[in-house]
Amino acid sequence: MEHTPDRGRVKAVDTTLDIVEYLHRAGSANIEEVAEGVGVGTSTAHRHLTTLHERGYIVREGNEYELSLRFLTHGGRRRKTLPANELIHKKVRQLGEDTSERVQFITEEHGERVYMYTHAGPDAVKTDATIGKRGPLHVSAAGKAILANLPADRRRRILDGVAAPETTEREALDEELETVRERGYAFNDEESTSGLRAVGVPVQYETDTVLGAISVSGPANRLTGDYFREGLPNLLLGTVNEIELNIEYL
Repeated sequence: MEHTPDRGRVKAVDTTLDIVEYLHRAGSANIEEVAEGVGVGTSTAHRHLTTLHERGYIVREGNEYELSLRFLTHGGRRRKTLPANELIHKKVRQLGEDTSERVQFITEEHGERVYMYTHAGPDAVKTDATIGKRGPLHVSAAGKAILANLPADRRRRILDGVAAPETTEREALDEELETVRERGYAFNDEESTSGLRAVGVPVQYETDTVLGAISVSGPANRLTGDYFREGLPNLLLGTVNEIELNIEYL
């Protein structure tokens, strides 16, 4: 989903959302900390916090405020609208158990990757890939699998909007995404985290609309050779094919 800046944006709403995002980063904070963190007066911070509290979007413990679970309610509702939602969740868990590694399904929103489902297999390494976590698309296997299958102009706008790599790096990335589009899967070979590899495959529907991507990640000493280059891609391609067939006949 693409985000287009709106000249009619409301400053008060901006402030409210700045406070929400600050609390997300901070975990919890008092009024003075919120005011300083967002760059508003304490009276303004107090009014916004009071409204958010009365509407149930934050909770208060003593003088400390933090986000409430109401955001989970909205996010959970959004996730349930995903085509083949339950099947995707099932396949993520199944792949995690079958590979013993960490498996995730991500989607693209506002040019970022968003983790929708994750499952840690018996031998999975710990990562910060939690449900709802966001980040740039081009630095992950699943993100590259999505980027490679977006319309060219959409892909270009997303890449132009991130911290632009050097020209030679951008050219190499464009070439890699072309290869990903042709073969149907993407690799992350210790590019974002030393010692961690991943394979990602896009999930598509309705004339090649990209729903998201599934990836398997694990330590480089286990994801090696033909297993990394052929075995995992084939396993993921088979799983995604089953998901896509089910979406087609929903």
